[in-house]
Order: sequence, then C-alpha cells, then structure tokens
Amino acid sequence: MLIADDNRQIVAVLKAYAEKEGFTVTTAFDGPGALEKVRAGNFAIILLDVMMPGLDGFTVCREIRRQSSVPVIMITARGEDFERIMGLDIGADDYIVKPFSPGEVMARVRAVLRRVAQADDTKAQIFTYENLLINLAEYRTEIDGTCIPLTKKETEILWTLATNKNKVFTRDNLLNSLWGYDYAGDTRTVDSHIKRLRAKLEQVPHGSWEIKTVWGVGYKFEATL
Repeated sequence: MLIADDNRQIVAVLKAYAEKEGFTVTTAFDGPGALEKVRAGNFAIILLDVMMPGLDGFTVCREIRRQSSVPVIMITARGEDFERIMGLDIGADDYIVKPFSPGEVMARVRAVLRRVAQADDTKAQIFTYENLLINLAEYRTEIDGTCIPLTKKETEILWTLATNKNKVFTRDNLLNSLWGYDYAGDTRTVDSHIKRLRAKLEQVPHGSWEIKTVWGVGYKFEATL
C-alpha cells in the first residue's frame, strides 16, 4: 500500500492501522514523491491526499491512470460535491473526507479491494456482439477491428451494459456496481462518463446496437439484431 499525504501525523496513524491489516506500507509526503513511488513500486492500493505540495492529488491520480489501474482512494479536508465528482471522473475508486477514523479508512480499503477481486474474476472474459469486441482482460474495445481508446471506467460501463443486452441500469445501479457510491448528486458522474463513451463509440459506425438513454430511468445497451 502507498499512503501519500503531507500531514505526517495522519500518515503515521494510517500506516500503523494498515500494517495491522497485514499491508506492507510505503509513504510519500508530496505529489512528485508519490508519483516516483508509484513508478518504482507495485501496490495493491493507494491512499492519496488531494492537497499536497508539488502536485495535487488530482494531478497525481491522472498520471497514475495513464499507466496503471491500481485502486486509488482519495482523501481531502474538503467535501464539496464537485471535488468528489472530479475525483471519481479522473479514475479514483473511492473518496474519503477528513476528519475520518482510521478504522473507516481500512473498511473502505477492504471494500475497494473486494470490488477489484470480483472484477478480476471476469477479466479473462471477452464479449462480442456484431462488430463490437470488448476484451476486459486487456481493457481493449474494438469496433470492426478499429481500437476505440476508452478509459478504465468507460470500458467497465460498456462491459456492464453490453453483457446485459437490453437491460436498463439506473444511474444508482452503475454507481453502486462500478464506484461503490450511492451519495445524492453523484449520479452526474455517470452521465459525464456515458457522454464521453458515446462520443468515442460514434467514431465508428455500429448500426445494430447503441447505448440508449431510458428517460427518467437510466441507460441500456440496446441490441436491434
């Protein structure tokens, strides 16, 4: 586990609790240091403070997502909705607001790792429908052999919808299954991901299927053949 926070007291407390849980812990106290540790190590999960010197946590998380799908839990002293949504949009798996109890943080860590383990059970699977191919093991999506550059979360959303053809998922369904969030207001992050996902998929023709909005309910992968 990597714990990155400029508050050394918080780092010391979280490190002690994590070690009791059986984790080997590496620490960093600024953004550049956190990125250096990520590039040099292989972590099961990362606890990442938002407000750090050098590079803030959002920037660090974006850089992590360019090279790794390691679970990231962001920590901040501020709890505004837009910050939580931004964190989730750039690839964080969970979000904790200070002050918190170390026990709660460890519970969140266990919950995220359980979701990752469940996702790993399906990663060997490949889904195909007409001209669409989704390889979840490689997080690769193709339409008519053309690779569509989707993010990790976009791929997971498409996989969830496509492997349940014509089933309607509410925004809360998607949040709970893919982010583990059910806070009021957070459904906007689903809408923004769907918007970007559609824009990428529409670059290649696919007349027999689409991600359709079911107004007042949510989204579905509509298969017409």
